Formats: sequence, structure tokens, C-alpha cells
Amino acid sequence: MRPSVVEDKSRVGDWEADTIIGKNHHQASVTLVDRNSKFTLMKKVEAKQARVVTDAIIHLLKPKHLQSLATTAQRVLNEYTNGLIREYFPKMTEFKNITDEQIVDVQNNRLKTRPRKTLGYKTPAEVFFDTITKSYAAV
Repeated sequence: MRPSVVEDKSRVGDWEADTIIGKNHHQASVTLVDRNSKFTLMKKVEAKQARVVTDAIIHLLKPKHLQSLATTAQRVLNEYTNGLIREYFPKMTEFKNITDEQIVDVQNNRLKTRPRKTLGYKTPAEVFFDTITKSYAAV
């Protein structure tokens, strides 16, 4: 069970992790979504193996604000976000044909700048960076 501060989505830095699998289960994309801001990070991986996925998560979160990470169960937000990603990479997409530049484009230009009703029609980038900026200003 998650701590209440994670469950109520009141802070930036609580992430949900998941994978999107490519056609015929070849290659995948690791997705991370901040529960508060909906800020999304993505990285293409060659296989859905624990070590490969773990390395991708470490790479994605290294410079980011991290409080917690959910990788099993209770990832409703990540499943919803993966549905948004499927608008750009539909099921049966060959992930080996997707470039890193395409992943970055969807992450930075499609998802982070997409206003969300749950955020009062702000974008995930606005909420994430406003929160981070305020946390540093308070130090």
C-alpha cells in the first residue's frame, strides 16, 4: 500500500513506471509518469528484461526530482498515459523502427505540452517545473 502522501498525488516526484511493448514483443518503451504533474519520461529499450528496464529507469530519473516509484500494480495514471502514447505509436508498431528522436518528440512536444483537465488545463511541464522552481526557491 502506498503512503498517503503518494496516494493523494500532492507532491511532485512520485513516479509510476511501465512498459509499452512493440509488435511481436520485440523491443519496448519504458514510460515514467509523475503522479502530480503528469510529466512523462520515455526511453526505447531493446528488450523487456529486468536489467534493461532498470537501467532505462535509472537513466531517465537521474537528473529528475524523485520521491517514490511504483512499478507494480496501482499504475492507473501510467496506463492512461500509455494510451496517449499509443496515439503516436499504435499497437503492433515495430519499436525497432522508432527512432530515439521520435520518442523524444512525443515525450517533449506531445505529452509534456498537452493541457490536462485534471491539472486545471495546465500542461504537465508547467505543473512540474512550477513545483520544482518553488521547492528550490523555498530552500
